[in-house]
Amino acid sequence: MRSLALLFSCAAVLAAGCSKEPESTPVAAPKKPAVAQVADHDEHSYAEPQKVAIADLALDIAVDFDAKTIGGTATYTLDWKDKAATQLVLDTRDLTIAKVEGEANGAWSPLQYALAAKDPVLGSKLTIETPARNAKVRVTYTSSPEASGLQWLTPEMTEGKQLPFMFSQSQQIHARSWVPLQDTPQVRYTYTAHVTSRPDVMVLMSADNDPAAARDGDYSFKMPQKIPSYLMAIAAGDLVFKPISARSGVWAEPAMVDKATKEFEDTEKMIATTEQLYGPYRWDRYDMLVLPPSFPYGGMENPRLSFITPTVIVGDKTLVSLIAHELAHSWSGNLVTFSSAKHGWLNEGFTSYVENRIVESLYGKEQSSMEYAIARNALKKEIATMPEATQALAVKPGTKLDADDALSAVSYDKGAWFLQMLEERFGRQEFDAFLRGYFDHFAFQSITTEQFLAYAKKHLFDKHPNLVSDAEIQEWIYAPGIPAGAPQVQSRGFSNTDTARIAWQGSGQLPNPQLTDAWITQQWVHFIEGMGDKLTVEQVKQLDDAYHFTGTANGEIAMRWYPLTIRSGYVDARPEIAKFIERVGRRKLIMPIYEELVKTPDGLAFAQETFARAKPGYHPITTGSVEAVLAKASAGQ
Repeated sequence: MRSLALLFSCAAVLAAGCSKEPESTPVAAPKKPAVAQVADHDEHSYAEPQKVAIADLALDIAVDFDAKTIGGTATYTLDWKDKAATQLVLDTRDLTIAKVEGEANGAWSPLQYALAAKDPVLGSKLTIETPARNAKVRVTYTSSPEASGLQWLTPEMTEGKQLPFMFSQSQQIHARSWVPLQDTPQVRYTYTAHVTSRPDVMVLMSADNDPAAARDGDYSFKMPQKIPSYLMAIAAGDLVFKPISARSGVWAEPAMVDKATKEFEDTEKMIATTEQLYGPYRWDRYDMLVLPPSFPYGGMENPRLSFITPTVIVGDKTLVSLIAHELAHSWSGNLVTFSSAKHGWLNEGFTSYVENRIVESLYGKEQSSMEYAIARNALKKEIATMPEATQALAVKPGTKLDADDALSAVSYDKGAWFLQMLEERFGRQEFDAFLRGYFDHFAFQSITTEQFLAYAKKHLFDKHPNLVSDAEIQEWIYAPGIPAGAPQVQSRGFSNTDTARIAWQGSGQLPNPQLTDAWITQQWVHFIEGMGDKLTVEQVKQLDDAYHFTGTANGEIAMRWYPLTIRSGYVDARPEIAKFIERVGRRKLIMPIYEELVKTPDGLAFAQETFARAKPGYHPITTGSVEAVLAKASAGQ
């Protein structure tokens, strides 16, 4: 998932369309000796996978747009690990449980169960008594209309304005709000699903979606590779498909599908590039679902079907490194998975590093250097405001950590920075071979930081002693801040941008249009970020008249420009600010604007009024984030 770090690049360049559809034979996890497990308690789950684990999930559910619920049955095939265990413990949040049954000798019979009181973070623990240690257990349930992992949009909130839309966001711990599960990445399972819905919407899942499937309200899915619960995904709406290549394409609303396919037309080259670096793509297809702008994140790496924000579709491909990021998760995250949120950098740090390698391979060192520089500048600002305990890559046991806040810029960008340091020390050829072996060795497994370090010691550090010290590794992984010896990046493009900005601030003379006409998004971002805390109203107006930042369709520019206008007292931007935060629900893009508005009584009132209009179209995750900022500001004033 890409939510906090900057997401953009000039995207890949392969023409769409291969001549032959690859066979859709599932790639199973290779057989290998069991990896020694390191004890890792997932404090965000009630599950007890060391006693019994879900091996397979079979869903038979109905999507009810009128009631705004998903309901039906979840049938679990169980792997009993502890011979003394006689309970199955599942995670739920706001689910209504109708009954629980166990299968024995081909017959189903009721099982006793208890649903605990709701914890505000974890939801409700569902304890099922299984004295017979049933091989299969079935739960009949219904989700709540307020499920934290689902968003229900009226037709008016969609691009086409004709049909309603529903989509899930299960990461971090929201899958439990629409399916009772062992909602921890320590458990991986295969799944099948039979889904019914109103017949005029197309239903998709993080599974084997058929590009040629009929829209008839009755759908079946299969995910043959084992996944963790946070990669469970479902969506339904007025969706059509357009291919990019034999194994990749775009699902979107009819009004959006052509624009999205054009913007993402180079995805196949990204896949091929990553395969050359790190081994075969193991998930058969890589399709993308373009969601409404209320989607709270940049993207979500649901296997076989990445969920993508439309805010990266700006017509010039400057923001589509988001696709590189979500694709990279097919190796780092989906294939090799963190075992709990404390080890989030194993997903996002590795993915951000792989993303940058894809960008460099396709567009060159200068492009990747600009992206690294922007991400690291943002990291330095964020890390200065964080408690020391959460500045480490691997969060120490006992540190209180909200699951939704676990993946900060530390996980993404400090993690990628650490891996780039290793690449420099050991050399790219050696480090690439190491990473490829790492992905193969831990394929379809969930691991801890300590397992990674043990593997790296054997296959990298000990093979090339004295290139990096144990003290350096420990500092990167477990200490706060950024190590003093962290490698730095330079960008010629940013040097030119800095020169132009400094000259304007000194003389009031804007740079020559021949220079700025060639700038790409990254340079405009750097130009605005270097302006300092605020400008005079006259300076802001001069920039706005020349470059038309106010009203921009580029969210990366908007999220930086609008806070600058607020700090500078440029009220002429307010109508467009309101339009932007009412239309867009992506947290990364709108939270900096809300956070700046609430610093003054007038701005707080404006933010409250705008949020009241925007709230019906926000995802519950975004709503919670905005409400927290408004409440804190209101209490302070």
